[in-house]
Amino acid sequence: MIEDRPMKPALLRGWRMRCPNCGSGRMMQGYLAVRPACPECGEELHHHRADDGPAYLTILIVGHILGPLILWVFVEYRPDPWVLVTAFSIGTVALSLYLLPRLKGAFVALQWSRRMHGFSRT
Repeated sequence: MIEDRPMKPALLRGWRMRCPNCGSGRMMQGYLAVRPACPECGEELHHHRADDGPAYLTILIVGHILGPLILWVFVEYRPDPWVLVTAFSIGTVALSLYLLPRLKGAFVALQWSRRMHGFSRT
């Protein structure tokens, strides 16, 4: 019988960009490159198929946060257009760069916990 892999701890570990199995090894080899295996426990991570999912989810989250915020700031304070564009461009890039690797880690952890795409062999 295949033992259960709890999803919530795996997702939290993935969000922290750690191995979904042990939680101590670093999952990422660079900014977005997933290591072939965990350096601590040896869990194979090369099976992941995150593809474009993290990018789409990042766009969705950033858009839903900053879209209403832009509208509120514009209606409430009426800043000059260049101030609005500059501030929200920086905010968009910063939030996207923060979320993207964490969401990729969570995607890999989700696939690991649900034994998707070859993670069932281990």
